[in-house]
Amino acid sequence: MSNNHQDTPHNARSTSPWSGIFLGVFVCVGLSVLGYLLASAAIEYKLYERTVTVKGLSEREYSADIVIWPIQFNVASNNLGELYKTIDQQSDNIRTFLETNGIKSDEISMDLPSITDKSAQQYSGGNRAEFRYTATQTLTVYSKHIDETRTVMSQLSQLGKQGIVFMGNSYGVQTEYLFTRLNEVKPEMIEEATRKAREVAEKFAADSDSSLGKIKRASQGQFSISARDKNNPHIKRVRVVSTVEYYLSD
Repeated sequence: MSNNHQDTPHNARSTSPWSGIFLGVFVCVGLSVLGYLLASAAIEYKLYERTVTVKGLSEREYSADIVIWPIQFNVASNNLGELYKTIDQQSDNIRTFLETNGIKSDEISMDLPSITDKSAQQYSGGNRAEFRYTATQTLTVYSKHIDETRTVMSQLSQLGKQGIVFMGNSYGVQTEYLFTRLNEVKPEMIEEATRKAREVAEKFAADSDSSLGKIKRASQGQFSISARDKNNPHIKRVRVVSTVEYYLSD
């Protein structure tokens, strides 16, 4: 009788315990390196995000280039026909005076007169007015010749001596001065405001032992135009503020 022996299959190989150890070590080392790299990147990013925000001002004075000068006068009468006649006569006197003193005819415009019939008013208080009709007439000078127009303004009182009743600085008849060349001066003023902002940022960086980097963001404020003072409304103060944020580094 023969004995049959079955051999143990060799494809069932035993795993060495060192393989698991090496794999664990590699994983730990990899995670450590990855964590270090991420931490380093976060630190560098945080340092890179150090910023300073500064403002730069540009302010200049310019002469206005357009004047709008309303000339308003009053007339009163008990006769409507006489009222209109007086309005036309005084309007012609004012126009002649303006043109004689250098104001061009195409710079003068005239509105329709505003007539008030006091006898038709419902709330008169029972008092009878001295004149039934009153009228307000307005001539307007629109000119680019600022200095010449201002000279004529100072001489208008000569017509007052002729019996023309002018209305002073009441609402609606105030002289306006316009500055329309803003687009011409914008580039230089923005450049000046940005340059001044950088000067402030450089001073801050130097005081904090830092180096000034690139611009992170910048914004231009709105331009403002105002009279230099109440006595010189024809001189305009133009102003703009630029806000700039810079990166800082050690």
